[in-house]
Amino acid sequence: MQKPDSLPRLRQATNADSIAIQELIFSILNEYGLKPDPEGTDADLADIESHYRGGWFIVLEINHTIIGSVAIYPKSSQTFELRKMYLHSNWRERGYGRILLDQAIDKARILGASQLVLSTASVLVEAVGLYQSYGFTPSSETPTADRCDQVWELDLR
Repeated sequence: MQKPDSLPRLRQATNADSIAIQELIFSILNEYGLKPDPEGTDADLADIESHYRGGWFIVLEINHTIIGSVAIYPKSSQTFELRKMYLHSNWRERGYGRILLDQAIDKARILGASQLVLSTASVLVEAVGLYQSYGFTPSSETPTADRCDQVWELDLR
């Protein structure tokens, strides 16, 4: 039987998590040959609490170590952007990506969104497959980050 502190748990991200979240995300980007952008696309990670006011940012942790993250951010009253969905490679293919995505979709609906959009890179094959399995479809929007080459959308109605 697992000890209670060894079970993964979701919780709201805070500024105290910024460095750990950056390390997680930047290591995953590097794993896929993508460039972190701490002065641009990833600047939101330096002050999560201010940047995601009106949005939402959670982490998945085990034994007090952050192994995953996901955020949503309002683009308009009806459209939210899925952001910063990353999961450490040691924890993939265990259903944790689905847990993160389920939480983000549920929260977007609670906040009144009728559409969820995301920008991603085609090299993130596992993520793209997950989004497709949830019914995300290609969008004609322009990606929000230089490292991204795809935009996907999901109708939440």
